[in-house]
Amino acid sequence: MQKPARRATPRHARPSHRGRKAAFAATGALAISGAGLLGVPALTGAQAATVPTVTQDKLAPATMVAGKATTAALTVHSSACFTAKTVGVGVRDAAGRNLDFPGSASNAQICPTGLSVTTGARTLPAGTYTQFGFWQDLGGAWHNLPSRQLVVSGATATPSPTPTATATPKPTPTATPSTPAPSTPATGAPVAGKSLTWSDEFDNLALGSRWTADKSSSYHYGDHNPNDNKLDWLNKNNVAVSGGAATFTARPSSHTLENGKQAWDTGLLTTEYSGEGFKVKTGDYVETRVKLPAGTGAWPALWTWNGTSGNHGEIDTFEYHSDNANLLELTNHVNADHKYVTDAKAIAHDQWVTVGTQYGANSVDWYINGVKVFADGKGVGANWSAYLILNLSLSAGQYHPAPQGTAPITFAADYVRVYR
Repeated sequence: MQKPARRATPRHARPSHRGRKAAFAATGALAISGAGLLGVPALTGAQAATVPTVTQDKLAPATMVAGKATTAALTVHSSACFTAKTVGVGVRDAAGRNLDFPGSASNAQICPTGLSVTTGARTLPAGTYTQFGFWQDLGGAWHNLPSRQLVVSGATATPSPTPTATATPKPTPTATPSTPAPSTPATGAPVAGKSLTWSDEFDNLALGSRWTADKSSSYHYGDHNPNDNKLDWLNKNNVAVSGGAATFTARPSSHTLENGKQAWDTGLLTTEYSGEGFKVKTGDYVETRVKLPAGTGAWPALWTWNGTSGNHGEIDTFEYHSDNANLLELTNHVNADHKYVTDAKAIAHDQWVTVGTQYGANSVDWYINGVKVFADGKGVGANWSAYLILNLSLSAGQYHPAPQGTAPITFAADYVRVYR
């Protein structure tokens, strides 16, 4: 596999961002009737003479069970036939975060005879959500249809095994991969003589104090970085925490990159620019437990960055590309070395895996599910330090396939822990 070039030195010139919440302001006059949403979409040709009224006829489910993957169904009709860029089912939690069902319909024709869409399946934690159908016009503006409550009841509890005295990293679950396994206490690390010094169990999202989510000095323009074959446009609203896990969601963006490609709004967490400004340093062991994504173009990673150092301080605990379903890339960019690890049992789409790295002065060592898989014998030197980055990037197609279609792509993390 050809490796991408190292990330370019950043330059801060950040255009403003407008997401789906700004859709109404971008589309012009809108009127809402009892039947649904009357929009004035950006249509062309014969469609321009039509002002369609889109009515939501059916929306399901009305209830779900926590942890049980469920699809959604939406039926709509319009006053005149037209083509919508996207039609799907949205969900918003109490904090206003979008947790949409995956698998929206693309380039769908809505007519008076009706259109029915069945989404992909997803899970939600117990709670009460706002659920609604939505569609996107050809001009890129989003239109939300009338909303209602979606009640997610608690799952039936099953006994958990009693933890042993010897602490180990959380194992890859053998249950349904789409359901996160319960977290276990952070009581130890595979590396002897280390104790927990910093962690985030993702019980809440500590933006500002612990993490920054909308910029990184590793990105050429601060919030996007087309020079590194990325479609990313960082948006703090694309990271959400629920049920003890952080979910990173990527969706097609309204932004266009400098190379002319359409960006994808996506999520990133970095300790850079945060109140704590936490850095890992020589000798530390870092570990994360993540659910690897299946969506084409997905490129999640846990890595380090120090924009003030000559070599940028980059160590990749892992990079994953969904077209190589059973492979993790482990790379030392400080003193160049890398290894590709293939393991169909531990590394797979929609499967949880624990990955860790010890930043030794003379050797960087990598662990998968608590087992050392690579020691590079190069290390980072005695005085190395860098910020942490956990993110979901989208490949632009040069080294790995770009996303296909407009369906959201998700990546989840159970925790990030640092032992010192």
